[in-house]
Amino acid sequence: MANSEKSVLKPNYAVPPGETLREILQSIGMTQAELAQRAGRPKKTINEIVKGKAAITADTALQLERVLGVPASFWNNLERNYQETLARIKEEKHLKSQIRWLKKFPVPALLKLGWLPKAKTDVEKIQALLNFFGVAGINEWKNVWEGPGAVYRKSPAFNSKPAAVAAWLRKGEIEAQNIQCKPYKASAFRAALREIRTLTIESPEIFEPEMKELCANAGVAIVFVPELPGTHVYGATRWIRASKALIYLSLRGKSDDHLWFTFFHEAGHILLHEKQDAFIEAKGEGCGAGPSTGKEQEANQFAQDFLIPPKEYQAFLQANQFSGAAIKRFAKKLGIAPGIIVGRLQHDKVILYSAANSLKKRFKFREENR
Repeated sequence: MANSEKSVLKPNYAVPPGETLREILQSIGMTQAELAQRAGRPKKTINEIVKGKAAITADTALQLERVLGVPASFWNNLERNYQETLARIKEEKHLKSQIRWLKKFPVPALLKLGWLPKAKTDVEKIQALLNFFGVAGINEWKNVWEGPGAVYRKSPAFNSKPAAVAAWLRKGEIEAQNIQCKPYKASAFRAALREIRTLTIESPEIFEPEMKELCANAGVAIVFVPELPGTHVYGATRWIRASKALIYLSLRGKSDDHLWFTFFHEAGHILLHEKQDAFIEAKGEGCGAGPSTGKEQEANQFAQDFLIPPKEYQAFLQANQFSGAAIKRFAKKLGIAPGIIVGRLQHDKVILYSAANSLKKRFKFREENR
């Protein structure tokens, strides 16, 4: 959506309120000494205000109002704007030395997706990034995303490209803030998963809003966040608070088998693992990608068994019929999308990765049409 607000001109210099005071005194023919006498202020204080060496306090503003007839709010606003401009100039000078930090981010992609507002200079881009992340400065960003307490710091997927992955995760956080969830309840979430499993045969227009609502009613927010260049992420899981979990989905792979396995894998983390844990699934790790151990393997097993019950799967393998028609019959029997069966067979090397791909559904984000 286009920004309808007019851009605000921000000066690169600061004019102290004393300049205005000096001009007013000249226009009415009043000396600084007379002003000091009438206001009950030391002559030195008035002189320092005129020279920009002292600030106009709230008390001084009231005194100037009575002596000069200029509202105290005018002087207070002058002082506030002056101090704000000084701080902004100081910040911009500092940010000019931090361009290396900016280069870590896929800024063109962030701009194209509309996650950042248009910016002309590198300093404006850094400021936009800080606003996006909701931090006061670069050191604060590092403390939140790379510090010892950073929730994703242990993930190899995060540490491979921390800035890009952090931007992806942050977008999900922002989206999740607008999702109202009931307090998390494991039994309600399991019930939601059973219903969502039946939605795998539906189109995104049907399954997306329904799965979000079902999960929200169980205390889990679902966000779909387009993958950023170089991140290779399929999904992620974290707890926002003890009563609200968050699942990210990126549509990496663009096919329904990847989407649904990733979703149920992340759901496995929520049901099986501790709330202080956070997980990122990326190319080469988690979500069935190669030999996993520990919690990732547990989440893999959960997703596999929830989507395709083990006994049913073994019986299908023993029949040794893997044609497109056989796969569709098996999928119909289970009440899931055929693409999920194809993905499992390919992963288990029962069929070639080039086989039966026509049974998979393909997805993409609306943003990719820009």
